[in-house]
Amino acid sequence: MDENAVTGEGRGAFARQLEAKLGARLVALREVRGEITIEVLAENWHDVASTLRDDPDLHFEQLIDVAGIDYLGYGDTEWDTTDVTGEGFSRGVEGEGPGRFSWANRPRNVDIPNRFAVVVQLRSVRHNRRVAMRAWCADDVLPTLPSLVPLWPGANWFEREAFDLFGIVFDGHPDLRRILTDYGFVGHPFRKDFPLIGNVEVRYDADKQRVIYEPVTSVVPRVLVPRTIRDNSALEQARAEAADDWRDN
Repeated sequence: MDENAVTGEGRGAFARQLEAKLGARLVALREVRGEITIEVLAENWHDVASTLRDDPDLHFEQLIDVAGIDYLGYGDTEWDTTDVTGEGFSRGVEGEGPGRFSWANRPRNVDIPNRFAVVVQLRSVRHNRRVAMRAWCADDVLPTLPSLVPLWPGANWFEREAFDLFGIVFDGHPDLRRILTDYGFVGHPFRKDFPLIGNVEVRYDADKQRVIYEPVTSVVPRVLVPRTIRDNSALEQARAEAADDWRDN
């Protein structure tokens, strides 16, 4: 839990109101820096959303966003931050990042119940409040949650994005199909085990005089970008020299 999370009697009046309204349907509630996130079970996803929208004391009439999350590799790092170099950057560690292990064989550094989750951001214009609601998809192979389109029609394209990019299925969606990737796209590009170069490569074949699709065979996964970047002394020196030059001129 976040060290800044407010729990127990220290919670605000709105947090206590949510606990009273949702009762046993509420799995967890976290209040961090005045922002509240509630967690519910997948089977209560639609029911709790209905309460948040229709209860006059809550009245979350506006859905702002729906986002999918892939927790493969959550809490792990491809960079060793215990033995940094003189330039201030940590050392890349091969073979530990997402895409190099499956969900079943993942490092168990963090205790999370499932691989995929969905978070919805809601706003009450009447009461000038916001709340985030999260639920875990029970099936890691075919992640599924009830669609919120019947409650908030604006969820339509957001859920299509989560389906397209993460492969999360929203049961009851009126038109669940890809929205960002091209026709015939293979896989879901925001999944952590999706190859950065994709599954196929496209090129123009002069002999066939058309564009052809071929499996990618020439790219090997490797650590590219550090997640932790420390202050660089050389950069600080360059900034200081640039400031001196500006003063001199």
